Amino acid sequence: MTDARGSAGPNGDTPTRHAPGAPCWVSLMVHGLDATEEFYGALFGWEFQPGPQQLGPYVRALLDGHEVAGLGRLPPDRHLPIAWTPYFASENVDLTAETVRSRGGTIGVGPLDAADAGRLAIGSDPAGAVFGIWQAAAHLGTAVSGVSGTPAWNELLTYESASVAKFYRTVFGYEEEPVVSADFDYVTLHVGGGPVAGIHGVGHALPRDRGPHWVTYFQVADVDDAVDHLVHLGGQVLKPVHDTAHGRVARVADPEGARFALLQRPG
Repeated sequence: MTDARGSAGPNGDTPTRHAPGAPCWVSLMVHGLDATEEFYGALFGWEFQPGPQQLGPYVRALLDGHEVAGLGRLPPDRHLPIAWTPYFASENVDLTAETVRSRGGTIGVGPLDAADAGRLAIGSDPAGAVFGIWQAAAHLGTAVSGVSGTPAWNELLTYESASVAKFYRTVFGYEEEPVVSADFDYVTLHVGGGPVAGIHGVGHALPRDRGPHWVTYFQVADVDDAVDHLVHLGGQVLKPVHDTAHGRVARVADPEGARFALLQRPG
């Protein structure tokens, strides 16, 4: 991973429209919405308000009044992986969805309107990792970044980076910065000269029960305290706290099994 910032600063500046291709939202669909609200509310200090209901019951998480993420309830008959899904900004979601299909990906939901908030589609890349596409109208997306409880980074864990990076570059127009290393397969995706997401090829180290998937990193003030709190709330630790060049990180999961990471930035 690397350093990235969203559309607004930690002082609650007025959010701006996300550049095409930039991560602009993260959303989680679960079976127990009330329990999930309690978990993330306690972990990150989020409060909740109703959002568009096109895909069923849905709430937006707010931090100090600023929208940071979405939570929804899966229909009882849908047995989908419980996973955080990043949404990438698009100026024309229908055109982007067509490009996804033409490059070997699939579109599973939409494109469809989410009331007056915007227009969305949910798809998967050729390796099977699920992501969203968001064309903003009234709802611009994540409205604050750089503080505890906000999305800090999105990273794709997949078999190998080169072909998958080519797919995302074609769909969203990214510039690529590969890591030149014989034993580390990583590509950083850039928009407008700045890093926005990463693709990590891990080969057979990919969890067999999960397959290729995006991981959202949430910023915290103290990752050790956050991990202790998470376990107390019923979450689990997948990879204990460890130091990286970009801060202290832990891989974790919520009580329903949705995987994410906690990041404490240096300094």
